[in-house]
Amino acid sequence: MYAERMNDKSFEAVLFDCDGVLVDSERITNGVLREMLGELGWQLSVEECMRIFVGKAVKDERALIERHTGKPFSEDWLAEFRERRNRGLMERVQPIRNALQAVEQLHARHQGRVAVASGADLPKVELQLRKTGLMRFFEGRVFSGHDLPRSKPAPDVYLAAAAALGADPARCMVVEDTVTGVTAGVAAGATVFGYSPPEAGHDAPDALRRAGASVIFSDMADLPALSLRC
Repeated sequence: MYAERMNDKSFEAVLFDCDGVLVDSERITNGVLREMLGELGWQLSVEECMRIFVGKAVKDERALIERHTGKPFSEDWLAEFRERRNRGLMERVQPIRNALQAVEQLHARHQGRVAVASGADLPKVELQLRKTGLMRFFEGRVFSGHDLPRSKPAPDVYLAAAAALGADPARCMVVEDTVTGVTAGVAAGATVFGYSPPEAGHDAPDALRRAGASVIFSDMADLPALSLRC
């Protein structure tokens, strides 16, 4: 675990990414994506699929998918992907280890001023939060980059979440696990905490640090205490 001492300040709000930070969903989602890309003729290993697509919205990778498959990226195909993905998530998604306890503590400390700011589509995010028992902390404060002009790595979703909470983005704590997400949080002006456990599906500590994460940690149980040191 790595942490840098920063200027003392208290956070007004905590903004969480969803996939890989709150819910352990990346292998499920990418398993479905890998299978469907294979059906189109683009054969990827598990590691390749995770490296290319983790932290990104599938709809934003239209040109890449068309280039590798030689087939048009259709709305019907995207709808089928989401349907198959959601079935898998409903069956198997679990909260990230110790995320429930960390969110509960931060929710209480900040008097409910917490939000989810995800690059994924809103139905997916809400499905996962309800399935894992996390929605009770975020009801009415769930934001998707799909609903904004730009998704991550642009800062829009974090700026929208901060605005909805009436918080200054510069006084917000963002929790992310990918370079794409860290880039978005930094661009919003927030202090970014980079979650980097050893399991696959999360970007490495050095990569998160280079993207601008101020604190790197590997266990959600440590997050509430770490946030008090900043």
